[in-house]
Amino acid sequence: MKKPLGKITENNENPFTLSFGKSPNELISRNEYAEQIVNTFHAKNPISHAFIIEGIRGCGKTVLMTTIEKQLAEEKDWIIVDLNSTQNLIDDFAMRLIDSCRKISDILKGGFNVSVAGFGVGLNGENKNHDSVSIISQILENLQKKNKKVLITIDEVIKDESMKHFASEFQIFLRKDYPVFLLMTGLYENIYSIQNDPALTFLLRTPKVNLEPLSLLQIAKTYQNVFKCDNETAKKLSKMTKGYAFAFQALGLLYFDYHKSLPLEQIILKYDELLDDFVYKKIWQGLSIQDKNVILAITDEQKKVSEICEKLNMTSSTFSKYRERLLNRGIIRAPQHGYVEIILPRFAEIANFYV
Repeated sequence: MKKPLGKITENNENPFTLSFGKSPNELISRNEYAEQIVNTFHAKNPISHAFIIEGIRGCGKTVLMTTIEKQLAEEKDWIIVDLNSTQNLIDDFAMRLIDSCRKISDILKGGFNVSVAGFGVGLNGENKNHDSVSIISQILENLQKKNKKVLITIDEVIKDESMKHFASEFQIFLRKDYPVFLLMTGLYENIYSIQNDPALTFLLRTPKVNLEPLSLLQIAKTYQNVFKCDNETAKKLSKMTKGYAFAFQALGLLYFDYHKSLPLEQIILKYDELLDDFVYKKIWQGLSIQDKNVILAITDEQKKVSEICEKLNMTSSTFSKYRERLLNRGIIRAPQHGYVEIILPRFAEIANFYV
């Protein structure tokens, strides 16, 4: 069931947030994605022990991952281990798995003695040291006997040697039939790089969840209930977000604070500033020169591909390469044959100030 819409806290605090990954008070849930992943992980013979949530910055990847994590954490048979993608993933996994299992009887028999640096771990009261992989393996084996499952989450994965090592060991854990599951989020370019590494072939077969824009109807209902505005105003505000999760929060936050004191035009200026500062500047910096030219040629409305090619003096075959890349990154979409449009609200207008 979806969370009830439009509830304002008793002290009338702003229910919207700009904090990435933090579940806001006003949240439009993505139950279909969460149910797909949770049901797969719950299956007796899961079709996959891993999922990748892919999407552009601010589309709600981390919020969805947190939703799934919280749901499984409420179940007694699940242990959640959050890993930091900037750390050594295997060592980080060993340390956090130990911490997560301290309250489970007979898992850490005799106690685990861990040094500050994360090395020299003693198992079962032994003086002998073990590396991180052997520590993880022994714990997973004990958890398996108790019918416990482990969900590992990694936010904003990147391709590096640590990721290669972790992925290789995770595949071995699966071959040993250990009860481990993996949920990752990442940008298209990072996921593409990881999945196409010859050393990480199993991730190529890992199902991906590509987040679609939020429902404009749900956004309009939320705005109408929170702001107590008329239907037309709510629809107008909703369309200004284009279903982009960060935009839904940013515009809601600003309208909540300023709709009684500023005209909408001035609120939109502040809206542009938030989109620019928090998201768009980084997206723009990650584009090639020709990607940027294509964005500027599309503008903010649906545009014929033939018109864009003519404007950029580009053949259709050349354009298709940039079209595919921008589609995969979640910046544009193809609403009908021969047309493209920018998904991100006011991206073209803001991008014009970058050149």
